[in-house]
Amino acid sequence: MSDDDSPGGAARPPAARRRSRKDLRAQLEATRAQLEATNARLEARAGRNLFLAVAIGLAFGALMLASLLWFVEFFAVVAAVLAVAASVEFTLALRGSGRRVPIVGSAIVGVAVVAASYLYGSHGLWWGTLASIAFLVLWRLLDEAIRRPRTGRLGWDLVTSVFVVLYVPLLAGFTVLLALRDGGEGRWWVVGFLIIVVAADVGAYAAGVLFGRHKMAPRISPGKTWEGFAGAVVACVTAGVLIALFLLHIPWWAGAIVGVVILLTATMGDLIESLIKRDLGIKDMSNWIPGHGGLLDRLDSALPSAAAAFGLYVLLAG
Repeated sequence: MSDDDSPGGAARPPAARRRSRKDLRAQLEATRAQLEATNARLEARAGRNLFLAVAIGLAFGALMLASLLWFVEFFAVVAAVLAVAASVEFTLALRGSGRRVPIVGSAIVGVAVVAASYLYGSHGLWWGTLASIAFLVLWRLLDEAIRRPRTGRLGWDLVTSVFVVLYVPLLAGFTVLLALRDGGEGRWWVVGFLIIVVAADVGAYAAGVLFGRHKMAPRISPGKTWEGFAGAVVACVTAGVLIALFLLHIPWWAGAIVGVVILLTATMGDLIESLIKRDLGIKDMSNWIPGHGGLLDRLDSALPSAAAAFGLYVLLAG
């Protein structure tokens, strides 16, 4: 029996077939319009293209997970590359607002601090950070002495250069330190805290979109709500307990503590970056990552959480 035959064997009239195809096209158009309208509402609430952001976020997470599970040395290389890229991106954003921070110097210290952490452990991290600060300060002083005309903002430029080192390479170095602990077993803590950071973002976003009414910090980050923060609490504590039991093999209550601490540092990192962008007068650090803005817009929660995760490891498992 052909597609145009009725159950009784009689073919449907041409007019009926045209109406059927027309109705099907109308239904598909209505569905597409509804999906586009839903995506537009979500994008308006979140400030980004949700589906593109999720796809890129999954790809980024897969890269980090693969580097950790493959071998720790590869993760150290990935961390160094990200530290260099994030340092350069941050420096470009600062220079766009009139701060004179060395671009090449920022790239050099980005890889130097992470490399020192990998080669010499915690001593390498701290001495590498101090040496990098001295290097950037000296670079900026020489630049001020040679360049004409002078900016008259040398003091602020020096403070900003120091902050670049402390904000990106130093915190990135903690991820390498943590991954190297106990012959590489610390990498599971890196996986764990990254999962909790993602859980904080997803929980806050979902609860904020569905229930968000009360602004958390409207002057700093207008999109954040207390309802979203409550959703992040539930997501992080749940993720922390599950990770403690099945990945880190520590007591469930320790996992709850890890979840709460990482939630606080992730939220703090997000708010700090929002405050920096507000001071610079920009929406995103860059447009390097479609749907996400800049690299630091994705690492803002993870960077301070790396230092917190290292401290938690020392206290709970070290």
